[in-house]
Amino acid sequence: MKDMSDAPATAPRSGLRLLHVHAHPDDESSKGAASTAKYVAEGAEVHVATCTGGERGSILNPKMDRPEIAENITEVRRQEMERARDILGITQHWLGFIDSGWPEGDPKPPLPEGCFALVPLEEAAAPLVRLIRELRPHVLTTYDERGGYPHPDHIKCHEISVAASAWAADPEKYPELGEPWQVSKLYYHHSFNRQRMQSLHDAMVAHGLESPWEERLREWKPEPEWDARVTTKVPCGEYFGVRDQALLAHATQIDPDGFWFAVPRELQVAVWPTEDFELVTSHVSAPTPEDDLFAGITLGATIPSEA
Repeated sequence: MKDMSDAPATAPRSGLRLLHVHAHPDDESSKGAASTAKYVAEGAEVHVATCTGGERGSILNPKMDRPEIAENITEVRRQEMERARDILGITQHWLGFIDSGWPEGDPKPPLPEGCFALVPLEEAAAPLVRLIRELRPHVLTTYDERGGYPHPDHIKCHEISVAASAWAADPEKYPELGEPWQVSKLYYHHSFNRQRMQSLHDAMVAHGLESPWEERLREWKPEPEWDARVTTKVPCGEYFGVRDQALLAHATQIDPDGFWFAVPRELQVAVWPTEDFELVTSHVSAPTPEDDLFAGITLGATIPSEA
């Protein structure tokens, strides 16, 4: 249930629509959730498309690693998604694909037959094209070409998001799936960037606290050109608490005693109070750097679809 009790009386974002496309339930809470909560509180409509049901996801919280949960993981993850959805105040849509799982081994085994990552692109993008034309979002966010990390479902999510955001505007593509709609701006998530983690690590050490990022940073090769791709920093520190509650709703995936919560929230707000994105495509005037996913979007303006 959407709680607008904290929304400004003027609802400055009323009429604006944002669509996040994610691979699995829990991704909407671990990537961009504080920005989501901010825009909901300001009156925007925020929607999440979840590509798969997370059926092959491991149980990452040892407190939830029980046979009765593992045997009903599909339904459990749907219930977790419902709780997170209500906490964030969003609408959420299942695209209906089957989790590909995380292949392990050397060499890695083949992906399971029928899984999301193996669905041909035009078939996999079709449900998202339909949803874009139905919801008519002004902004769409997804993962970069690496998937954020190289899970096959994350990479596939990137591929269908980029394709569908373009194809939804093309009247020649999928004419049976609704009237064309041009997404004004396409973004990639970049909040898990090295600069942010280094800053949080340094702050933890300066306060005499054990950093959860020490080992990972030792192994993380600096890529200045990659970090420079961030164009948009959305101030949303005051909504980190909502983000954390949404994360905790995914109890099979998020250990409340794990690294997600090892950095005190007050320190996060002080050190890095933004969520970071890369503006990839824009059909409006939106000079970068920017601090708003909706920058440059004027309600009522018409953006022509592809001819």
